Amino acid sequence: MKHSLITVAVISALVGGGVVYSGTQDNSWFQKPTAITKTSNLSGQATIAKTAYTSNDTSTTAYNKVKNAVLTVQNLQKSSGQQRDAWSTMFGSDSQNNSNSSELQTASEGSGVVYKIKDGYAYIITNNHVVADSDALQLITASGKKVKATIVGTDPQKDLALIKAQTDVIKTAATFGSVKQLQSGQQVLAIGSPLGSDYATSMTSGIVSAARRTLTAEETGAATATAIQTDAAINPGNSGGPLVNLSGQVVGINSSKIAASTDGTSVEGMGFAIPADIVQAFIDKTEK
Repeated sequence: MKHSLITVAVISALVGGGVVYSGTQDNSWFQKPTAITKTSNLSGQATIAKTAYTSNDTSTTAYNKVKNAVLTVQNLQKSSGQQRDAWSTMFGSDSQNNSNSSELQTASEGSGVVYKIKDGYAYIITNNHVVADSDALQLITASGKKVKATIVGTDPQKDLALIKAQTDVIKTAATFGSVKQLQSGQQVLAIGSPLGSDYATSMTSGIVSAARRTLTAEETGAATATAIQTDAAINPGNSGGPLVNLSGQVVGINSSKIAASTDGTSVEGMGFAIPADIVQAFIDKTEK
């Protein structure tokens, strides 16, 4: 079955019976009551459990490490030239909001992640299709501040772009994690601006479906590519944002998804990210 990327009872009855059965046995965990302490006061009697619930919010911790390094990337174009390439049409988030310049308007919006801050510049990685055909770029930080950016270099075949901004309002950079030990089933988070800046720094979670998936040129519309497959929700506008492990490290750059096969069959949970090692090789070659 062909498809193309879009920048997106018997056994159970026995098991159930076993659980109920074990719960009727002496000293079963199912039968043990929760230890409680009763405390009296003027208004009546309160019951307080001795064992308090403890949350293990590893996803929240990872998100908080990265969120301020994730930006909305606005592709600004002259009002008379709203032509965009196939990638932007598929994955960019259309908008009619005017930019600060009366001659430019937002043609599409994507995401990006800051990986380095040096000598007054913030360096950002995103997708090539996010910045393609732009007349100017504008970044919106997690706090809502707007910053101008310029393109350092792009690789349309790998769908990567490196941009930079001279600013002092961006203060957080993300770090890359190793993908050598990435495994199917490992939890990951996708952070970005689905549907544009109105939903900036949104997070979705999922697992690694395949640590290394080869996508054909027919699927990508460009060249054969290696990608991390994930079921974390990736929507238009997420492109260029980071795929993060639970240590808060960037393991990939979200790029595309399969939403349907060519015969119209709907698909869920098939998103793709460019692995961090490929991204780092691109940065080493491109950064100036």
